[in-house]
Amino acid sequence: MSYSNAFREGVREEMLRDDRIFILGTDLYERGGHFAQVKGLGPEFGRDRVRDAPISEAAMVAAGVGAAVSGSRPLVDLNFDDFAYGAMDEIFNQAAKLRYMWDRNVPLVIRATSGVALGGAQHNNSMEMLFASMPGLAVVSPSTAKDAKGLIKTALRSPDPVVFLMHKKLTGVRGAVGGDGEFTPIGVADLVRSGGEVTIVSHSHGMITATEAADALSATGVQVDLIDLRSIFPLDIDTIAASVRRTGRLVVVDESPHFGSVAAQIVTEVQSRAFWYLDAPIVTVTAAHAPIPHSPPLIDALLPSVDGVVRATRRLLEETA
Repeated sequence: MSYSNAFREGVREEMLRDDRIFILGTDLYERGGHFAQVKGLGPEFGRDRVRDAPISEAAMVAAGVGAAVSGSRPLVDLNFDDFAYGAMDEIFNQAAKLRYMWDRNVPLVIRATSGVALGGAQHNNSMEMLFASMPGLAVVSPSTAKDAKGLIKTALRSPDPVVFLMHKKLTGVRGAVGGDGEFTPIGVADLVRSGGEVTIVSHSHGMITATEAADALSATGVQVDLIDLRSIFPLDIDTIAASVRRTGRLVVVDESPHFGSVAAQIVTEVQSRAFWYLDAPIVTVTAAHAPIPHSPPLIDALLPSVDGVVRATRRLLEETA
């Protein structure tokens, strides 16, 4: 099943189970969203549960917060995470803080498409750490069809707000998915493969790059521990630190610029948890600190590449041989 269809199947199963769940966004009822992420759910569940909204992200999230604290379980679809800038007060000052201020659950899911593809600087941001920096929000970013389904099922049952980020380039990526009763826990990373010489960590579309790099390294005899974060916050540092204690080396792949990124946070956390096990400084392979260009060759030059991850890992191994 494709990544997008797996998400849709997870939403459908939860909507059949719980009639408090409804979806709010733009171009949803007939079109099914920009990436067909809820295609067919409008005609199946009706306009009361798949609602097309005016183009106001602030209004969508505000309505979602109000519905959530009133007993519903809204899924607000912002299409692109860049559009969340228009709803930051509602996300940061309302959704994230009402449990602390009023002791009220806010079972709200905010879905958005993230990451870099074609489209230019205003539709290609990677905002994981911006959301994760706000206490009160869980932030997830699956890389596989299985986790897209498993995480949305978990998120739609959460008593607290979850920001659900789906990478544009993963829309059509296919894979096996779990059944109705299978869930992916929030806050638990996935050790995709065990090696022993070096740990490579990534998330979302970065896992495609990291996996191809791990395959290339494995073909030459380098054994890799490969970890998919799945959740940005809570961040499963325990799994990463346990791997680093085995391998002594860490490479982090992140599509964001390094400053203030998921990669930078992992460096900080691992330094405090497993410093004495490191054989060399942690290596990060991240995007350049620049707006996303429109030109495809410039995009390729800006982002982490398979060759870049392989070269960085080989340098790390040579330095610690």
